[in-house]
Amino acid sequence: MTVMAEAGTQQYRQELTVRPKLLAGVRRIVAAHLRLWGREEIVAPAALCTTELLSNVVKHAGSPECVLTLQSNPHAVRITVSDVSTAMPVVKEPDWISQNGRGMFLLSATADAWGAEPTESGKDVWFEICSRATSGEVAP
Repeated sequence: MTVMAEAGTQQYRQELTVRPKLLAGVRRIVAAHLRLWGREEIVAPAALCTTELLSNVVKHAGSPECVLTLQSNPHAVRITVSDVSTAMPVVKEPDWISQNGRGMFLLSATADAWGAEPTESGKDVWFEICSRATSGEVAP
């Protein structure tokens, strides 16, 4: 369900029960909305970062229930995953031999900004990716 939040802003919100098998479908949903909103150039990094946040829900939140929110404004796309855990994410220097522990490091290296905020029912973890024109790159 896509709704207009305010002038120049588009939004999509979906309640999810995250399971590893469903992540490819969620990436397709993210990609479809970004293309619909004219943000083709950020589909790959946004899909990667969304997958990392949703994987953390499965591994760390204690419940697979979450809410995925995509917001597009003229300058950037913000993607938020809300879950029931109060534990805040931590970026660690990855152990490249380990099979896990690199998710937030990858997200912090890929997104233009990210953060986590406590909520009444858990937390919101978000990231933003700017369009090329606003991140200092020249649009094709």
